[in-house]
Amino acid sequence: MKRNIFIFVPIALLFCAIGIYFGVQRHTPAAPDNAAVAALFAQEIPDAGGKTGSLSQWKGKPLVVNFWATWCAPCVEEMPELNALQGEIAAKNIQIIGIGVDSADNIAKFAEKYKISYPLYVAGSSATALLRQFGNQSGGLPFTILIGRDGQVKKMYLGSIKFDELRKDLSLL
Repeated sequence: MKRNIFIFVPIALLFCAIGIYFGVQRHTPAAPDNAAVAALFAQEIPDAGGKTGSLSQWKGKPLVVNFWATWCAPCVEEMPELNALQGEIAAKNIQIIGIGVDSADNIAKFAEKYKISYPLYVAGSSATALLRQFGNQSGGLPFTILIGRDGQVKKMYLGSIKFDELRKDLSLL
């Protein structure tokens, strides 16, 4: 029994160390092509209120697109600050939209509870294909994309947003 402990404990510690290493790494997704933005704007998905809308309505407008889920702790943590940021950038005609990788019911309850003022859409598991088109092969959340007025991806963030960096990067739009 003791012999097994001496074998399995180091192996378990090694796997923990590997998991922690990859968990804290900020991997930058590969640069997407124009097809990713076109696929995003081609989406017709319901909002948090259940009304289906076309994301093409956001074409030609600078966007902060945030993929998130109610079960994702870093996503939930950054939502109030994203909500406050929407108030700051509205005068610059920049729009934040949230795309939920979650159920309609969970997103609606979350939006109501936290009084989210920017549009939240319910993509559910179909958001995974969009994430991959933007180069996020792991499907990690939160995942945020800055899209300029010209429809080009200006920057992407995988993991929690550093809001000082995001505010600076908004000048790219």
